[in-house]
Amino acid sequence: MITSVLVANRGEIACRVFRTCREWGIRTVAVHSDADENALHARVADTAVRLPGAAPSETYLRGDLIVKAALNAGADAVHPGYGFLSENPGFARAVIDAGLTWIGPPPEAIEAMASKTRAKELMGIEPLREVTEADLPVLVKAAAGGGGRGMRIVRRLDDLPAELEGARAEAHSAFGDGEVFVEPYVEDGRHVEVQILADEHGTVWALGTRDCSLQRRHQKVIEEAPAPGLKPELTESLYEMAVRAARAVGYVGAGTVEFLVAGDTAHFLEMNTRLQVEHPVTEAVYGIDLVALQLRVAEGHALDIDPPRARGHAVEARLYAEDPARDWAPQTGTLHRLAAPDGIRLDTGYTDGDEIGVHYDPMLAKAVTHAPTRAEAIRILAGALERAAVHGPPTNRDLLVRSLRHKEFTTARMDTGFYDRHLTALTEPAPDPHAPLAAALADTHDRSRFGGWRNLPSQPQTKRYEMAGEEHEVHYRHTRAGLAAEGVRVVHADARLVVLEVDGVQRKFEVARYGDDLYVNTTALKSLPRFPDPTTQHAPGSLLAPMPGTVVRVAEGLAVGAAVEAGQPLLWLEAMKMEHKVTAPATGTLSALEAVPGQQVAVGSLLAVVEPT
Repeated sequence: MITSVLVANRGEIACRVFRTCREWGIRTVAVHSDADENALHARVADTAVRLPGAAPSETYLRGDLIVKAALNAGADAVHPGYGFLSENPGFARAVIDAGLTWIGPPPEAIEAMASKTRAKELMGIEPLREVTEADLPVLVKAAAGGGGRGMRIVRRLDDLPAELEGARAEAHSAFGDGEVFVEPYVEDGRHVEVQILADEHGTVWALGTRDCSLQRRHQKVIEEAPAPGLKPELTESLYEMAVRAARAVGYVGAGTVEFLVAGDTAHFLEMNTRLQVEHPVTEAVYGIDLVALQLRVAEGHALDIDPPRARGHAVEARLYAEDPARDWAPQTGTLHRLAAPDGIRLDTGYTDGDEIGVHYDPMLAKAVTHAPTRAEAIRILAGALERAAVHGPPTNRDLLVRSLRHKEFTTARMDTGFYDRHLTALTEPAPDPHAPLAAALADTHDRSRFGGWRNLPSQPQTKRYEMAGEEHEVHYRHTRAGLAAEGVRVVHADARLVVLEVDGVQRKFEVARYGDDLYVNTTALKSLPRFPDPTTQHAPGSLLAPMPGTVVRVAEGLAVGAAVEAGQPLLWLEAMKMEHKVTAPATGTLSALEAVPGQQVAVGSLLAVVEPT
């Protein structure tokens, strides 16, 4: 019987596994890097063990240190979570050889399926050995791991060598394995997967389908169960292939078989030999706890012959600290507040006041809703996200709300090219025009508890804010009747709530302030000084680091004085285990190049200057 579980992971998935362990009366052990010493998963575990001597980005790849931590902490089982070493057969063997229970499939099954190239061969599919013009477009993929890391779409043969190099580097950083392969890229397909669960007594469950077609950088953003609109014959075929793949390798535990569906044809992609990020939608539809079932299977218990019945529909949205309008650039800083309305499931590895760093994936939370119908589940999730308090670095929250309400999604006509077609429209700024005034009125009340009116008329008070990248100046007055502003009636104003009457309609504005950062309902603003500081201004054409990270490489042959084209890649930054391309903002001449490969840069650091033609 399992009495103490170490989770060889961090963040949201570690917290998720700990939650079930606590419910089952099982003690919990966390491991953490130096950067994660105060992370939520390290704080909520019964015991936490520091993994010494490795860079933060490599810490959770040190299987030897993790096994030692489990033994030292008295754990008798290890759960790998997802990512990192979760699909590493060598780590699974090391856990078992140490006399610990491995909460996952047998190492031989992981080995057979963890390499996507070997998995395809097992399913009778050959990867491309040589790429020609006739094969384009193609997809470069990491043989180990997932999550979109080490993945590139290539549409021009000349781009293939550079994309292979970038994919190898990214895969090695994320999974410790730089092997990549090339396969045909199916345009406008749907990403559909089957959740499986198997025991060591020969029972294999196919727990329905999930649609994960809304993706950015080949990483899932919105997932749902069951996958809508599939013909019964196709669904049964997917179940049959998933169960066949599991039986072919003697699979035990939870896993996912992924497909690309085009029309009524399903193309096998891979088998993930672990728990998926999107597992909560399956849990909601089937009324089960997959982590609890993983524990039962690991203890040798048999599953029922037939799986439970599915009920209703569930949708999950991943909330990321990133800026979708700026090539999905990850964001860092303090998460001041994260709160969602009651009635939805919020899985997260953060709590108020935590720091979002540069070393790991920028996912903040997963929001999940379950309802009798798909339309109801979507509506509830969109409304909950719209009302959620997300105070901190920029996130994809607005994108999620708009995506959930987009006609292609609500009518289940989405595919993996959804954001390629709609990203620009979905990220158009739509800030509340009255937010700066509400911020100013709340700010005035917060900073001064005394009346500011005078007997004689005076000049209006002025405040400046940055909102959606633009500067806004607002004016208001102190009068005998209280605060007043042109075009509206101020019904109420205090430090946290402002009520304005606009065209006869009263609107409420909830205001939160953290230093110079303000949040008015869901609109983020930054308080600006009355007079700008000229020393902080940069020359036109300056390229500033959009995030903290490491300069991975500079474009070959690039030097000061070179002519560049708008959109031309100049250099690459690595942050949160992903490479981010920095391109020329305009056609012109490179007049300065400050970036050097290997250099650590802070957000806003000057990388280069392009003087426009």
